[in-house]
Amino acid sequence: MEFGPHLILALLEGLVQASVLMLTALGLSLVFGVMRVVNVAHGEFFMLGAVLAHVVAGWFGAHPALGFIAALLLAPPLVALAALAFDRTVLHRLGHDPERTIVATIGLLYVIQQLTLMTFGPEARPVTAPFNHRIAIPWIETTAAGLSFYFPWGLSTTSYKLFVVVAAFAASAGVWLMMARGRVGLVLRATQLDRETAQAFAIPVHQVYGFVFALGAGLAALGAVLVVPIRQAHYLMGGDPLLLSFIVVIIGGLGSLRGTVWAALLIGMSDGIVSVFFSPTLAKILATLLVALVLVYRPGGLFGAKPA
Repeated sequence: MEFGPHLILALLEGLVQASVLMLTALGLSLVFGVMRVVNVAHGEFFMLGAVLAHVVAGWFGAHPALGFIAALLLAPPLVALAALAFDRTVLHRLGHDPERTIVATIGLLYVIQQLTLMTFGPEARPVTAPFNHRIAIPWIETTAAGLSFYFPWGLSTTSYKLFVVVAAFAASAGVWLMMARGRVGLVLRATQLDRETAQAFAIPVHQVYGFVFALGAGLAALGAVLVVPIRQAHYLMGGDPLLLSFIVVIIGGLGSLRGTVWAALLIGMSDGIVSVFFSPTLAKILATLLVALVLVYRPGGLFGAKPA
């Protein structure tokens, strides 16, 4: 295959990864932006969403579409409820102290991982996509007679991957609308800016924190449900999403939703291209070097507030 068509395939794969990464990183960014809590267990909520998607889809084994829809409707809320329960029983008792919550979420990471290993098993298990039609992508060439279209061998994608991109962007747009236009977003922004003043205006800050922690986990689980028909569910699959989400949040700016979106597109697309042409390991190395450069020259992130 020529370089041009090969590059298009890499861009398409990168776009799918960027879309899922956008959802996962948005959840992490919301939790830190509002609560000032670094959720080290965020990747395990992603993994839990994928595992629950496999379990729920298995209840409708003969009907892949029904199983996927059920997983899409049930897995993210169940993960959000589990996160809310952890916030009520542990983080709330710690006063949402940034240092102690890091230790608590590290413990939660291992608890979720080992419980999943004991109940789900070590095997990677797939979820059948509700639809998966091949879509040929035309390649354009300039000739003496003008533009010509043809379909190179192997230059195609699937309808489900396009659905993942559209669904992830739609969910991200919904989060932005909630934060920018909704009353809930107003309460979250007020809590983020000044916790004490928000409490003075009768905003139940601890309930807001519980909602945000659950929302962040639910977004990670939603990204996992979308991607699990492409990547199989496994009890160790939370590591990469956690690492990449931290990279995205640092580059975009801690607590900046706009920065998170742009950084997710940058990291996801570059990761897809470098992984296709070189290796996934090199992609992670380059992303880590980019984080180092941002921390040196722009500590607040590309879209974050400049330090005073």
